Amino acid sequence: MRKKLLVTGSSGLIGSEIVEYFCREGWKVSGMDNNMRAVFFGPGGDTRWNQTRLIERHRSFEHIESDIRDRLRLIAEVVRLKPDAIVHAAAQPSHDLAATRPFDDFDTNAVGTLNLLEAVRRACPEAPFVLLSTNKVYGDAPNEITLVESETRYDYGDESFANGIPEDFRIDRSKHSLFGASKVAADVMVQEYGRYFRMPTVCLRGGCLTGPNHSGVELHGFLSYLIKCNVERRTYRVYGYKGKQVRDNVHAHDVARFIKRFIESPRSSEVYNMGGGRSNSISIIEAFDLIESISGIPMKREYVEANRAGDHICYISDLTKARSHYPGWDVTRDLFTIFTEIYEAWAGRAGKAQGA
Repeated sequence: MRKKLLVTGSSGLIGSEIVEYFCREGWKVSGMDNNMRAVFFGPGGDTRWNQTRLIERHRSFEHIESDIRDRLRLIAEVVRLKPDAIVHAAAQPSHDLAATRPFDDFDTNAVGTLNLLEAVRRACPEAPFVLLSTNKVYGDAPNEITLVESETRYDYGDESFANGIPEDFRIDRSKHSLFGASKVAADVMVQEYGRYFRMPTVCLRGGCLTGPNHSGVELHGFLSYLIKCNVERRTYRVYGYKGKQVRDNVHAHDVARFIKRFIESPRSSEVYNMGGGRSNSISIIEAFDLIESISGIPMKREYVEANRAGDHICYISDLTKARSHYPGWDVTRDLFTIFTEIYEAWAGRAGKAQGA
């Protein structure tokens, strides 16, 4: 019998990649999404195009128009489906937006996660449960690490963090943004359902998760939005830190590969940092140079002195634990490949828009 997967946030970057990956693997995939990204971010965040693409491409995909904040509907759908695994990728993802819409943020990220956990506990507690968490659960505590400054980036000056931030790094006594705090609540609750109810749960604390199917906007989707600005010759605003702030970037496909490994061999109440690691780390200044070399288009930029509240100066995911627990998994797509795929996707959409 074909295995069944439930994906929330199925029209978003990670959700859609999970849908495609598991459909190709022969699973029956149900995706739950209601295009809240368009509500949060306006037309630029709209993901209906991705929903349509998935429906047209995969016969084994079922779209469910539903909001994870609707507790009774969510429970009913999970009871109906009884999935063999769950990937929870639905979220309000912007720490800037959370400050202006705190109830929407917490109800989506924290309460929505609780709704789904409880639905799964009632209907299929043995099913592996994967939460797409975030590195923002660490708040701005990584900024306390001694840093060194070079011409194009900041980096860790403490050798104990040569591989990046590990999973035992503290998550309290720091500024998270309201978004980071709501994701902490979700992260800890997923761990607790694993420990208290002995369910197979995992939190993947994402660095910059990216790829060509991201509807990047200024408030969320750093790399996708930066490349979109280059393609459309828009001005990209840099907020603080001289543009030398560093992020590690992982392609959504590599995230999907890790999730498949976890579902095949699940653990209970686990936590993994999920990013591109040091080899896929890049600063904003360095990202400008790389996309210019690919597109041939000069990057328009504007500098804003004030940094975003709770923002990381340098964040690199330590992938040691993920690699150790799941040998054979590693990052397979480097920065040049990631940039090229995103550039070609945005250029293709721009071409279609001009031809319409």
